[in-house]
Parts: sequence; C-alpha cells; structure tokens
Amino acid sequence: MQGPPQASLAATDIACRRGDRLLFRGLSMSLAPGDVVHVTGTNGIGKSSLLRILGGLLRPFAGEIRREGAVGLVDERPALDEHLPLGQALGFWHRIDGATERFGAWALDPLLDVPVRFLSTGQRKRAAFARLAAQAAPIWLLDEPLNGLDTNGVALVASAVAQHRASGGICLLASHQPFPLDGMQVLALAEFAG
Repeated sequence: MQGPPQASLAATDIACRRGDRLLFRGLSMSLAPGDVVHVTGTNGIGKSSLLRILGGLLRPFAGEIRREGAVGLVDERPALDEHLPLGQALGFWHRIDGATERFGAWALDPLLDVPVRFLSTGQRKRAAFARLAAQAAPIWLLDEPLNGLDTNGVALVASAVAQHRASGGICLLASHQPFPLDGMQVLALAEFAG
C-alpha cells in the first residue's frame, strides 16, 4: 500500500478568539512527515478550535497557517447520513474520495446493513476512522479520537495512527485521555492561554 503524499503543516504566531474571550495566542509549530502531536488542556481551552484552525475550518484571530497536503478530520460528528445503512453511507464517501480501501480493518462488516442512526458511539467512531483511512489524506486531525471506544477500538486507532506516521503522515490529536503511542510530541495548550 502506498503511503500518503508528502505533507507539511506550520502555524506562525496564531491566536484564537471565541466571542470576547482570547483562548490562546502566540502558538507556533512546524510539523513534517511522521510527526504526531498530542494536544492537551482543560475543557474549553481551545483544543477543538486549534484543530479546526489548522484544518482551515476556522480563521485564526491572528497569525498564519501553511499547509501542504489534504486534511482528514475525525471529531464527534461523523459526516455519515443517519438514514442510510452504514455500508451505503461509507460507500458515498468512498466514491467521492476515490477510495479503493474497504472497511475490514475496522470490524465493520457485520454493521454494513445497519442504519447509521442505530450505531453506538464507538461504532460510529470506527466508521469515521474507516472513512479517514480510505481518504489517503496525509494530515490527520483527531478530536477526542478515543471517546466511546472499547479496548479493541483503542488498539485499532493507535495502530492506524502508528501506520499513518510510518508512511509519512502527520497527525495532531486532541484528547483528555492518554494516547497509546510512543514518541509523540505534546503540546500543552495552557502554555499559550490568552
């Protein structure tokens, strides 16, 4: 299997403001292929906002983002049609993404005929990762990637991130939970609190 194309992600002196509140400021980073960063901090400090800024979904209050390579995002809202069976919902994205990879690694085969609205939180999370893996996006942004997952699901996600890193991908993950991967950088968002 071919790895993701070369990618880079850099932030220079970025700040995030939500309403009248400055969440963080002066944050700079430069990520290269193989980098994995665990973003930590308390609730409301701006972890999700940081991921959305880095992915181009929010504008920073200040600073500049430079990104080379496509971005894939997994958060609490998987973009899957609630009324379709899971296989059709994933198939829709596979056609758009031009994906050839199937869902086997994510233990979803028994669920492909189940409407998305009936899936558990963990099953939805695994489905979101199946879509992410098939996208071949070199930059992964993962917002609370382990929420709702059982021990096997956590192992699947950790393995996917390790494989993504080994093939030259970049990953930023924001989580309150420890992430089972050695050699990650840690970005404590409190150090940049506004």
